[in-house]
Amino acid sequence: MKIETICIVRLLLAGLLGGLIGAERELRSKDAGLRTHFLVAIGATLFMLVSQFGLIEALNGLTEMHPGINLRVDISRVSTQIVSGIGFIGAGTIVLHKRFVMGLTTAAGIWTTAAIGMAVGGGLYLAAVATTLFVLVGLEILIILSRVIGYQKKEMHAVFTAADEAVRDIALDGLRAQGKTITSYSTESYQNLKLVEIDFDVPEHEAKADKILCFLNSIEGIKARSVK
Repeated sequence: MKIETICIVRLLLAGLLGGLIGAERELRSKDAGLRTHFLVAIGATLFMLVSQFGLIEALNGLTEMHPGINLRVDISRVSTQIVSGIGFIGAGTIVLHKRFVMGLTTAAGIWTTAAIGMAVGGGLYLAAVATTLFVLVGLEILIILSRVIGYQKKEMHAVFTAADEAVRDIALDGLRAQGKTITSYSTESYQNLKLVEIDFDVPEHEAKADKILCFLNSIEGIKARSVK
């Protein structure tokens, strides 16, 4: 098989495998989705192809022009630079939002996608396909598992009026007692009442707005407006 054909086949396979992981991230509404993972896989593969074929072709051309020159190429340097360089893209997806670090899974996915592209570029097709399957299946299993054990959390927002700050504190303490984490709240005066807005985190399987509304309205002096 010609080198050009090999390169095209490997680029197509890398794009397909990277796209599959990106599609999963896209379904989860992540910033780095289909296009990002597709480009990372294609780019990593092309770097490997250049180091594997392009540099050798250039080396052969030089030795033909200058027979007395003894030159060597270390193709491992290219893969090393890919591993370190992909960290810049991954770091851009990690953010700190209200004491929670977000984007770590996406960053790890980009890093893994680069490795898959490198594997395809190096001709390790079975390893690349197996890794892609492991990533897709593993992410789904871990998401289901995290929901079962209550690890996955959801951020919610509630607005209610309270007779005074003491009543407001009763509501906040009640939410905390139910396992909800209050991340922030604000209080304003409103028609001789206190208008309270709160942000809180709850386990995803307990994120039921109607139940939280009923709880707030059950407290004397509290009138819930919305929970979402």
